[in-house]
Amino acid sequence: MLDCGGILPMKMLFDFFPVALFFAAFKLYDLYVATAVLMAASLLQTIVWWLIHRRFEKMHVITLVLVCLLGGATLLLHDEMFIKWKPSIVNWLFAAVFIGSHFIGKKVLVKRMMSDHIHLPEVIWLRLNIAWTVFFIAMGALNIFVVYNFDTDTWVNFKMFGLLGLTFVFVIAQSLMLSRYIQVPDDDKDAGATTDKE
Repeated sequence: MLDCGGILPMKMLFDFFPVALFFAAFKLYDLYVATAVLMAASLLQTIVWWLIHRRFEKMHVITLVLVCLLGGATLLLHDEMFIKWKPSIVNWLFAAVFIGSHFIGKKVLVKRMMSDHIHLPEVIWLRLNIAWTVFFIAMGALNIFVVYNFDTDTWVNFKMFGLLGLTFVFVIAQSLMLSRYIQVPDDDKDAGATTDKE
């Protein structure tokens, strides 16, 4: 999800391609066809990631399980509310994992994910982890607000453009904040000094 203060463009495209296919299928057909497409795309995403990296991405697996459960319920019961709740449940699960990392293990989750790439003061790691927790909670709540106050077409547009756009804004704001605190490792400083002398 995170890398060097942001989301890598190619990985972000890979992570969001099931949503893009869901959006296209909805516009061409209806929510139920789009739900089936989302389920198939999420499965394909998980398989392709494993074939490339020989490991599973936790976010993909969590999303796949929820898509299959809630998408399956939507198709079997012909009730669109199940799939509409999926973004909120995913976001709230991520929030729970991030906040839980404050109490389990020696590092908060965001530090475990990013510490190989950047070095930050410990207090900034804590703030960053809390910021992601709040962001996920807010996104889940916002999705529910849209679900119960707007029609399905508006919700699909929000899922495609609103959630993605807000994520971009949050990541950019995070990157600007991190740029003030990033500490260059001593090895890099020494290398730079050597280059200057040469």
